[in-house]
Amino acid sequence: MKNALCLVIFLPGWLVAIGSTGFAERPNVIAIVTDDQGQWACGAYGNPEIQTPNMDRLAREGLLFRNAMTCTPVCSPSRASYFSGKWPSELGITDWISGDEAQEGVGLKPFIWPMLFQQAGYRTALIGKWHLGEQPQFHPTQKGFDEFFGFLGGGNRPMNPTLEVKGETQALKGPLPDLLVDSAMEFVSQSREEPFLLCLHFRAPHLPYLPVPEEDRAPFADLDPTIPDVAGSDAQQLKKWQKDYYASIHSVDRNIGRLLRHLDELDLTKNTLVLFTSDHGYNNGRHGVDTKGNGQWIAGGVRGPKRPNLWDTSLKVPMIVRWPGKTPAGTTTDFVFTNLDLFRTMASVANLTVPEEAHIRGEDCSAVFRGEPGPARDTVFGMYDLHNGGLAYLRMIRTERYKYVRHFRARMMDELYDLRADPEETRNLLNRQGQTRVQELPSLKSQLHDWQLSIGDPLLKD
Repeated sequence: MKNALCLVIFLPGWLVAIGSTGFAERPNVIAIVTDDQGQWACGAYGNPEIQTPNMDRLAREGLLFRNAMTCTPVCSPSRASYFSGKWPSELGITDWISGDEAQEGVGLKPFIWPMLFQQAGYRTALIGKWHLGEQPQFHPTQKGFDEFFGFLGGGNRPMNPTLEVKGETQALKGPLPDLLVDSAMEFVSQSREEPFLLCLHFRAPHLPYLPVPEEDRAPFADLDPTIPDVAGSDAQQLKKWQKDYYASIHSVDRNIGRLLRHLDELDLTKNTLVLFTSDHGYNNGRHGVDTKGNGQWIAGGVRGPKRPNLWDTSLKVPMIVRWPGKTPAGTTTDFVFTNLDLFRTMASVANLTVPEEAHIRGEDCSAVFRGEPGPARDTVFGMYDLHNGGLAYLRMIRTERYKYVRHFRARMMDELYDLRADPEETRNLLNRQGQTRVQELPSLKSQLHDWQLSIGDPLLKD
């Protein structure tokens, strides 16, 4: 029997252990994140109108999560939790980071899992959107990435964007998704002889959806898309938004296909874990609002006042994992996975040990990636504090049957849904006085309060 090898790397305040498998058997990792893609906006999840053949290919060759959720429904806090394994309130990033806030020093401070990979010998790159701070100490190259090709703020043009390339800001020509994947393929080619981590973060399908190349619009030219029934809305406007949204997603899917073929050509597919997801869900008329957790009411073809929310449509995301030889192909799971689980799960995938004193939330769910049972989980929590364009403080507890959303400082907006009888969350079981016949409500409130205490939620101190 061969002696086991264990390499231990000391980091400031950290201990990273690389187990006996060594570099040869540790997978490359490509983590793809889209921006504003609802779970429903993917063919693999049963949408017959959208065309996402490459996302669907990943599902055929991997594992599809039907209950993947983010802990918050807006980009910056969700991305911060995705990387850090901590709640937005713990990070001080509870809404999207505005340009003024970025200049004032708001950004992602703690150790994040790409830093774990980098320190363990992986070659690392972030390509695309960051939106987690713009001051030098928050730059991706200070947060675990050897290379950065993309943009630090939240927005950019879908065509002819301005990007940071090798530390210099440049105005480039071409569709943004194509430029990002050009860079991703170059990175993969250069890294083929060593383990690598590629975080590929698209801006699409975030508004504005257009322009995109004609090849991405053409599949929907004659489509009469199915849209939600929104009272008082302009149906033709909703249909146009839907078709444009689909075209934007198609521009991402087409480029995912380019990257997957590149892996095939380099004979890297077998040793590369590909994870595909989004930063949060999306509505496009569902519940009568557009966009996400800070969406606006839709009326007469225009966007109106904000409706902060924690509906499943704003929280549920597509998530597919392809890990050849590990993940059973063409399978699905109902396991509830949240983006807080990414830190421990990705560390486990690479055989790295996260010390408990790091205070990482979430759990190691790598067993689910292998088609095995995950940790027992019957309750999940969520939060959102809106302060850009409005003011709201939301906390959520979600069990297999019920979802209770408390609106701090706006108690008449509290929500309670029976997810078995009303999975679309159309009937709030609370009246304006917060009364209901649901006997479980006191227990839900108690569990929610206990969770807030456990994370030091500042709302309890306010």
